[in-house]
Amino acid sequence: MTAVLELTGITKRFGALTANDDVSLSLAQGEILALLGENGAGKTTLMNILFGHYAADAGDVRVFGQTLPPGRPRAAIEAGVGMVHQHFTLAANLSVLDNVMLGSERLVRLRSGRSAARAKLLDISDRFGLPVDPDARISRLSVGERQRVEILKALYRDARILILDEPTAVLARPEAERLFATLREMTQEGLSLIFISHKLHEVMAASDRVAVLRGGKMVAERRTAETSANELAELMVGRSVVRPKREAHAIGAPVVVASGVSVAGKLDDISFAVHEGEILGIVGVSGNGQAALGALVSGLGGPTAGTLRLGDGDMGSLSARALIDAGAARIPEDRHAEGVVGELPVWENAVLERLRSKAFSRGGFVRRGAARAHAAGLIDRFDIRGAVPDTRTGLLSGGNMQKLILGRNLASSPRFILANQPTRGLDEGAIAAVHAELLAARAAGAAILLISEELEEAVGLADRIQAIVKGRLSRPVVAEDADARRLGLMMAGMWESTDAA
Repeated sequence: MTAVLELTGITKRFGALTANDDVSLSLAQGEILALLGENGAGKTTLMNILFGHYAADAGDVRVFGQTLPPGRPRAAIEAGVGMVHQHFTLAANLSVLDNVMLGSERLVRLRSGRSAARAKLLDISDRFGLPVDPDARISRLSVGERQRVEILKALYRDARILILDEPTAVLARPEAERLFATLREMTQEGLSLIFISHKLHEVMAASDRVAVLRGGKMVAERRTAETSANELAELMVGRSVVRPKREAHAIGAPVVVASGVSVAGKLDDISFAVHEGEILGIVGVSGNGQAALGALVSGLGGPTAGTLRLGDGDMGSLSARALIDAGAARIPEDRHAEGVVGELPVWENAVLERLRSKAFSRGGFVRRGAARAHAAGLIDRFDIRGAVPDTRTGLLSGGNMQKLILGRNLASSPRFILANQPTRGLDEGAIAAVHAELLAARAAGAAILLISEELEEAVGLADRIQAIVKGRLSRPVVAEDADARRLGLMMAGMWESTDAA
């Protein structure tokens, strides 16, 4: 098959860290190649070199037989390469249409082609099953809706080689399946595709070939039809990976109780209860009120109707600081925007939410030695790779950043934990580690509200499950009774059917 892309001997170093070590990779016309590896294995760095965001220290990139100049994204775009980034590159103050058009028109022109651009965007949106409002402001969209815009932005530019870095991290499985079905149809017309994913079922279903990075080196390539999810998981982490299983045990008293809670325009008369030693799972397609629910129980806004209680206290009237002091912890949906301050070192982020405690401050001064020692303990316990206490947090991979957030919260032995998409973008080994920590917190008596778009995760971790659709919550069902069909109906709002099942 004709090679449309060739990366040869790519090496990239960041100080003492070698992110890519003599990596070679090719892509054939009409092929879908999956790129696998643990968090921090060098996958995103390699794709950023291909797209021109980074210049390699050694090696070259050839697209359709032509060598691309290093460090020039415009040259990659003009050569027919498009990229959907793992972390959003959208202007939050602009509309969807403005973001899609941004950079696609000449600076000097007689008039803008907004009408034609709108028509093209709506056509692509319809074909790919990724609905968006062209006039919606990005800042008002959910994480899942923003991811749709990123995908549409790349498809809008008619790329012949498309790079997707965790493209379905915030999409429910039906949305992901529709996306890959459409991409598969496009490959039959000559589109070539590389996608990074940690979802092994997705890799097995969508790719023609799989390349595996470990520690910055290419360690294996497999035809998808000739491998298995288990083999790929072992190749990624260098060992066998088994996700922990939830064990039945007695639950305690209610810790968080919501009764008839509404948030204007976002949540509608919802009720739920999370008990000591219990994980309550909330499942649903992105954009159905999960963000509002997460903000509500994080103290970032109060209900407009109903009551929300933490123990015997009114949770709805407490600030985020007061909730933390009361024993609440949160793993936010967007780790970059809400979880950490990327410019601060790891040790500062490790104590950021509890900086006023006596353990880390005294007389108005930060106890830096204690804070650094605490951060070092988290790095060791939660296997935060590529980090020391003084590492700038923004340099960590997404998975290791998530481990830092998880460690910061679980180390305080909280009574209530909001786990909002806790394994989004994590590799199989990291997912197993996060699940183990959440189950350990459950065993220790913590009440956990799990918001997840991964049905397997919800069924594997939660004791009971509720679906959220257009800001409304279904009745809870016991996880053992929640098979894929029933959950699918619940996520579609067909609750009466599931209640009768």
